[in-house]
Amino acid sequence: MAPAYAGIRLLPNAVTVSALCAGLSAVYFALSGSYELCVFAVAAAAVFDALDGGLARLLDASSRIGAELDSLSDLVAFGVSPALVLYVWRLEGNRLGWIVALIFAVCMALRLARFNTLIDAPSRYPFAKEFFVGVPAPAAALLAGLPMFAYLHFGDGWWTTPLLVGTWTLVVAALMVSRVPTLSLKTVRVPPRLFAPLLVLVGLAAAVLVTVPFLTALIGALGYLALMPYTIYRYQWLKRHPEAWEVPVRERRAVVRAARSARRVSPRSPLRRRVAGRASAVARVVRRRPGSNGDTRSNNGAAPEQTTSRLPRRGWARLGLRRARRR
Repeated sequence: MAPAYAGIRLLPNAVTVSALCAGLSAVYFALSGSYELCVFAVAAAAVFDALDGGLARLLDASSRIGAELDSLSDLVAFGVSPALVLYVWRLEGNRLGWIVALIFAVCMALRLARFNTLIDAPSRYPFAKEFFVGVPAPAAALLAGLPMFAYLHFGDGWWTTPLLVGTWTLVVAALMVSRVPTLSLKTVRVPPRLFAPLLVLVGLAAAVLVTVPFLTALIGALGYLALMPYTIYRYQWLKRHPEAWEVPVRERRAVVRAARSARRVSPRSPLRRRVAGRASAVARVVRRRPGSNGDTRSNNGAAPEQTTSRLPRRGWARLGLRRARRR
């Protein structure tokens, strides 16, 4: 039983090596001019990359060599291969094309190195595991191929110009090494009542992918870009509400609303600044009031009530009082 069990433990690493081979095959297809097969090869590498981690946890076959091999596979499949494919497709012959390809591959290496260092590092926020720092490797390969997806579906256009392809590749490289939070799908939990609708959507997506694969990839890349502002908003919202950090995702909004209501109905101090200011204003008016030194009549012989009624309207309005009526 021991040799068979050892063979099963090697299965996750075999899947990781398959992802590396699929990524390198994309370069081979690009050199032969088969750009459709390049997209399929990188997509297969992404599928293998999503499976190896789950298999390692399922078979209890996690190891240090598997983690290092996974990072090297991601570098080749999603960093080096897309950079070379884009260079052969549109950037070859341009003086700056090779520099763009090198920058993309280097940024991918830096992004994976930072990811490996942040795995065991203590996090500042408990919810940080729900987000990636920067765009992850498979998503970066998807975004970098956006001009190629448009070319394979629509043909040549302004999206295939070398200037735009190179600029967009540099933008994706900058997103990889940035501090922009992106959503981690590994922490998403689907409620049981949504299993059936989700399976229907998966079947529909598979049908569309088989029918128009490159248009589906294009829509997927644009959808990921549209999701990034919401991800940033969600990250900032969680930073501002510590009471929701240790609460399940479905209960966070309710907990924050309850805490906000409790703060709203909490008792307030009776001595506030505006109350003290009103008292001092009343004291100033009383000091300026004629006959306030103990005399019953003012200097012109009028009664105190009559003199008080002649005070300026502005002072009484400022104090929020009514003027005394004349008898």
